Amino acid sequence: MTIVRMNNIVKRYGSQLVLDHVDLDIGEGEILGLLGPNGAGKTSLIHALAGIIGFDSGEISLFGKEQKTNLLEIKRQIGLVTQDITVFTDLSARENLAFFGGIYGLKGEELKKRIEETLEFVGLSEHAHKLPTKFSGGMQRRLNIACALVHRPKLLIMDEPTVGIDPQSRNHILETIRQLNKNGTTILYTTHYMEEVQNLASRVVIIDQGHVIANGTIDELVNRIQHEEKIKLEVADPSELLLEKLRKLEGVKQVIKSGKEIVIISQVGAANLDRALSIAKDFGGIHSVSAEKPTLEDVFLTLTGKRLRDGGEQA
Repeated sequence: MTIVRMNNIVKRYGSQLVLDHVDLDIGEGEILGLLGPNGAGKTSLIHALAGIIGFDSGEISLFGKEQKTNLLEIKRQIGLVTQDITVFTDLSARENLAFFGGIYGLKGEELKKRIEETLEFVGLSEHAHKLPTKFSGGMQRRLNIACALVHRPKLLIMDEPTVGIDPQSRNHILETIRQLNKNGTTILYTTHYMEEVQNLASRVVIIDQGHVIANGTIDELVNRIQHEEKIKLEVADPSELLLEKLRKLEGVKQVIKSGKEIVIISQVGAANLDRALSIAKDFGGIHSVSAEKPTLEDVFLTLTGKRLRDGGEQA
């Protein structure tokens, strides 16, 4: 069953087109990973879906109902975990959940029950009386998630919920997401950490420059570039002249530089590893080299010319 349908969505800010005729469906029970470079339109898409911003044309329906005419009812069934932590620093963890639960219409014993269940679920029961300013970054992130969960939404939208936290907190949050999904929550998940999408998502959508440019399971997307191979070189001097020489190799499709690392996307069977090594040796030496089978990261590199996490640009 499809619970989200975005059809031909256009959104402009002045003369800037940020969503360009976007189509997107989300099935009930999915974890959909939404990926894109900085400025691709991910946040605008999420905010349009959640009813935070309007859009210029197209249609959005959720839970079988048209968004614009049923917005209040629909919002009660959505949880939004924002990239920025949006809790009240002068309220305790429990008081924050009481506030957000109240916004969604919870009250009395039901509200109290949901608060305690949600605090337990995100592992903050022992800290319920504390102010968020006393929390670690990871605990603040978990409270942020709890505020979006207290009303038990059918659809949870998570906009980079693990930014800037330690690995232990990240693992705790990812396990929380898996459990939520196991319990029936549909999740739209954006992140700059490719490994999170690989570990969580049942399907992946890649957006760039306001367009959906890829949509499928990880295996389906990787199969699209099975005719390509990736060569990674770490060199002493990644000069423009070196990049230009690598670009001119027969069968090379892209050359992407990030610091001293160069990634070469090449046609399978072009035998470019030896040629690339020979060229790079003339530019101050090679620190490391590897040739790898395609991954989801390679799909992203091939389609956008950029890395997901660090914004490295096509050379």
